[in-house]
Amino acid sequence: MDNLYGSPVYQQTMDKKKAAFKQPSEKNKNSPKKEGFVFSFTKPFPEAATVPLPPDPEDAAVTSEKMFVKKPDCEQKDLEKEFFREDNKAAEHTLSNQYEEKIRPCIDLVDSLRALGIEKDLSLPAIAVIGDQSSGKSSVLEALSGVALPRGNGIVTRCPLELKLKRLPEGQAWQGKISFRNVTQELQDPSEVDRAIRHAQDVVAGPRGAISWQLISLEVQSPDVPDLTLIDLPGIARVAVGDQPKDIGDQIKMLLKKHIGCKETVNLVVVPCNVDIATTEALKMAQEVDPTGERTIGILTKPDLVDRGTEEAIIKILQNRVIPLKKGYMIVKCRGQQDIHNKLTLAAAIQQERAFFENHKHFRAIMKQGKATIPHLAEKLTNELVKHIIKTLPALESQIRDTLHATLQDLQRYNRGTPQTEDEKLFFLTDLIKVFNQDISQTTRGEEQLIGDEVRLFTKVRKEFCTWGVILLECAARAKKTVPSRVWKYEDQYRGREFPGFSNYKTFEDIIKEQIRELEEPAIQILNNVMRLVEEKFMELANRNFANFHNLSRVAKVKIEDIREKQAAEAERHIRAQFKMERIVYCQDDLYRSDFNTFKAENALGKDLQSAVVVEMVSHTSAYFSGASKRLSNQVPLIILSCVLHDFGDNVQTAMLQLLQEKEKLNFLLEEDTEAAKTRNYLSQRVDRLTKACQYLRDFSLV
Repeated sequence: MDNLYGSPVYQQTMDKKKAAFKQPSEKNKNSPKKEGFVFSFTKPFPEAATVPLPPDPEDAAVTSEKMFVKKPDCEQKDLEKEFFREDNKAAEHTLSNQYEEKIRPCIDLVDSLRALGIEKDLSLPAIAVIGDQSSGKSSVLEALSGVALPRGNGIVTRCPLELKLKRLPEGQAWQGKISFRNVTQELQDPSEVDRAIRHAQDVVAGPRGAISWQLISLEVQSPDVPDLTLIDLPGIARVAVGDQPKDIGDQIKMLLKKHIGCKETVNLVVVPCNVDIATTEALKMAQEVDPTGERTIGILTKPDLVDRGTEEAIIKILQNRVIPLKKGYMIVKCRGQQDIHNKLTLAAAIQQERAFFENHKHFRAIMKQGKATIPHLAEKLTNELVKHIIKTLPALESQIRDTLHATLQDLQRYNRGTPQTEDEKLFFLTDLIKVFNQDISQTTRGEEQLIGDEVRLFTKVRKEFCTWGVILLECAARAKKTVPSRVWKYEDQYRGREFPGFSNYKTFEDIIKEQIRELEEPAIQILNNVMRLVEEKFMELANRNFANFHNLSRVAKVKIEDIREKQAAEAERHIRAQFKMERIVYCQDDLYRSDFNTFKAENALGKDLQSAVVVEMVSHTSAYFSGASKRLSNQVPLIILSCVLHDFGDNVQTAMLQLLQEKEKLNFLLEEDTEAAKTRNYLSQRVDRLTKACQYLRDFSLV
């Protein structure tokens, strides 16, 4: 469907129509045109996705210039108003049909996702309404919804109230529905809403004034409401009253921050005109979670209570010159307590509001800018909600798909129940063990399938081996620092008939053996760290593969623990044998001579070495430890990989296959967990829910 505002025929006729009311001096001025917005999404939308905004009061359908004849000013104005009033009916009918075709699917999409329960795991686009007590928040919602909401002193809204407004075609009857705690109640008349909400709050939060985080959903369908979904939150209280909890203020702030803190939420902050906007708690909270004002709309209420002479201050706020918000401010005048006492209807209140702004010397211009009255607010909120929905849909779709993928993988472990015959049970157990053993084998080879942000076991083990390399380097550095003191101690205390400059082999050997002893326990610690990682991974695989067979899972875990003890002892025995051999100080002559000459050349340049004998000893110890370090750097990891990873994995696989020989234990091993059926049902429902959500998103992208 083409954009009606964008068609040349429409623009030409509208220009002619407006020209009929212009004075000669005005005909050269350009009239501003109200534009719609274009949906933006990851997938291209058809041309029909250009959404026109509802018409301005002076915009209407095509008519003939012949209807207008120049009259005196007063008659001309009356004629203009009468013309627009009649002409708007036809224009609004045509445009609203197009408007609803584009707007309603967006809001229905999010409402459908919320009804599916998607919001349990993911945040959905929403408009949250907050305000201090007595800010006029309830009055604004009443005017938007066309129904009387609970009023009174203290905290009236005690639970988050989802207010779903759906516009019906003209002539259809009002419909209402309230839902809470799996209870749904149909409402036949708007007068039932107040009592239904109070009852729902008493059930959810209790009758003593406490609050609850559980959502109450109120759906209103009527020809007189906009297409819009809002979440009304409790008013901000500072002190507890009556039976309310002493920390009621803190509880409310926590509840509000949970909702308005989500980046998917547009925050509607209601502030009365007769208070200093900078001191309102609601706006402060909105600024804390949205410091740039990207997601916040300010709503000023009670303009009739503004002190004479302070109107300009309100104008500055509406012009975004006091506390700037990217989405700006609007001003409305709703029913007051006296109006309710006088039984002023909501429809009459809308008319009074329009007359108030049209006749107000200061606020008249604000209304012409579309920043005043409930109808303009409804239009702005609907458009802001739709734009916000379209903006967040790509990320939402990605999150839903990821969650569905993970849930499907979980469901695969619960999808099959235990067969009935003995042969089928044996084949079934064989299949379970085969899959488990394949997972073990892939893990030991570093080829396991990863889920989400998982890290391969081999990657974790390699990090432990890197730590071992650092330990070797630190040990060599410490030894190099201690060699001079050991040499001088020998010179001062033990040197006998040797001439100066002769190195003592016993001192050299003692230094080397001490270095080797320092490394033995750190090597054992690396072994224990790797063993812990491998055991955790094997246990995880047992849980994943045998989740709904508690006996089989327990048997697998016992075998893993038993084999772990055996492999840990074997690995430790090999490592200690390696260090025992390392304490035999030996190296091939050509290898040692090469390393010695290299270190001697390096140490001769050292500024801290004051004696040739010290240089000589440092060169000898560094040369030998260089070779020993290379051996240990590789040998310890090789021992660990052999005993702790490969042999451990092979032995676990063998032990699991041996279970197939114990046919008398088939029924015991395949006894299904009592919770497995419940979990399978829960996962099935979740998959169904997420699959429907994906389908909703696909259908929407084709609109």
